[in-house]
Amino acid sequence: MEFKFVHNNFNVLDLERSLKFYAEALKLKEVRRIAPASGEFIIVYLSDGSSKHLLELTWMRDRTEPYDLGDEEFHLAFETDDYAGALAKHKAMGCVAFENKEMGIYFIQDPDDYWLEILPTK
Repeated sequence: MEFKFVHNNFNVLDLERSLKFYAEALKLKEVRRIAPASGEFIIVYLSDGSSKHLLELTWMRDRTEPYDLGDEEFHLAFETDDYAGALAKHKAMGCVAFENKEMGIYFIQDPDDYWLEILPTK
């Protein structure tokens, strides 16, 4: 029996705002969408174009309150081949939540306060 990672899910309050953020901040592109006729939810899968792992964004029509993210101790991690350029871009976007210069990493925060770790390619 084998298992493989397929996707991670983040629930979002404003789908269009989140899609814009992920496109601008991480160049993620929509690859699939599930939108039932009832309109009760929309699921959008985003890809980096190189790995098979997807980010699933789920919007629920009746949700109006921000999601409780607990102690924000979970995150997704992304590698970049231009760490300095990425950091400058994310600082200009105003989304850097924490920078750890000693470890050579930083975190950005999406519109729903999910944290995303940015690492230099090794």
